[in-house]
Amino acid sequence: MYFEPYIALAREHGVGIVVDTATWRANRDWGERLGYSPDALDAANRAAVSLSEELRTAYEDEGTPIVVNGCIGPRGDGYVAAEQMSAGEAEHYHAAQIATLADAGADMVAGVTMTYAEEAVGIVRAARAAGIPVAISFTVETDGRLPSGQALGEAIEQVDAETDRSAAFFMINCAHPTHFEHVLADGAPWVARLGGLRANASTKSHAELDESEELDEGDPADLGARYGALRAWLPNVSVVGGCCGTDHRHIEAICEAWLGAVSPGGERGTAEA
Repeated sequence: MYFEPYIALAREHGVGIVVDTATWRANRDWGERLGYSPDALDAANRAAVSLSEELRTAYEDEGTPIVVNGCIGPRGDGYVAAEQMSAGEAEHYHAAQIATLADAGADMVAGVTMTYAEEAVGIVRAARAAGIPVAISFTVETDGRLPSGQALGEAIEQVDAETDRSAAFFMINCAHPTHFEHVLADGAPWVARLGGLRANASTKSHAELDESEELDEGDPADLGARYGALRAWLPNVSVVGGCCGTDHRHIEAICEAWLGAVSPGGERGTAEA
């Protein structure tokens, strides 16, 4: 099974693991494109949570807790912030999927590959209404800004300001460390709100990846080393993993580098694979 190598890595290193449900595109618009009725879409989301819970039952132990995360994708393109919703529209749009994932038993939900702040605000509000913890993961372009053009720090601050800091934490995903490491270096207050990193294997831009005919696996060792170097700037990150182009080789390199790096407090800590 796809998840087994990652769970094995977590157990080997004595850390927990977050298992995402396969629901990044299980929302209304994308479901309709594939011919799913509302009931069928609801069932697909519930089945995804059930699979993750089966994995937890089979593999969780005291040293490797497993968190079931309901994955929420953007309404539109994960690389382009084209047609944008207001925060209220986004809350209404994502509410059904979030309520289903919460009712099905997910431990938390996460809005992943968010391209603009208003959609993230709506997801946080919908999760708050459903009574489930939520994380927001923004993607950035090669200049460290969101596809909308907004600075990453400004987007995080906007979401916090418009949701009373209701998000459990923020993450960065679907971008290589070389795209965003420079925006973390000044240690601005918003950096402390980052709790996770899920970088791409490739240094290519979103546009280049979109046009690629072959998967760019990048360099697992280099990616791991870049994670290790970032740890000194990220005091609250406890979830590390990969996005486009990564596999168990990249995650192993990331986990080993992160656990071997010195934290801002001068200690070697734990991380989730």
